[in-house]
Amino acid sequence: MRVLFVCLGNICRSPAAEAVFAALAADRGVAVEVDSAGTSDYHIGETPHQHTLAEARRRGVPIDHRARQVTDGDFRQFDLLVAVDGSTARNLERMAPAGADLGRIVTLEPAVADPWGHPPSAYAEMWDQLEEQCGELLDRIATAAEPA
Repeated sequence: MRVLFVCLGNICRSPAAEAVFAALAADRGVAVEVDSAGTSDYHIGETPHQHTLAEARRRGVPIDHRARQVTDGDFRQFDLLVAVDGSTARNLERMAPAGADLGRIVTLEPAVADPWGHPPSAYAEMWDQLEEQCGELLDRIATAAEPA
């Protein structure tokens, strides 16, 4: 299973989701490939936001990512494109190349609020929410992959 987490700039929510999901999958022994990207080109090449990195260190979750923008190839390469909120999902639908399977786009519910521009506590809240939602998503993927 190949999973791409997507937010707006790919420096806060989606790289955190990528790191959380990868760590949870490794802990549970679930084979997945995971990456993240943004719908905008605002931060291409940048590392995650300093508060995202600080929260990753605090939680002992490795994070190594450079921001990138979603490409047409992502719609073919990934089994799931996981939007962090409805606005991101709508942007993904608009960005999808002709013939792309829009059923591969799923949205985290409830939406993950963008912590950018907020104090460090907003990043801790984001991580708490992502740990819960990524755990639930991983459970669904693992259950779907079990032989009948």
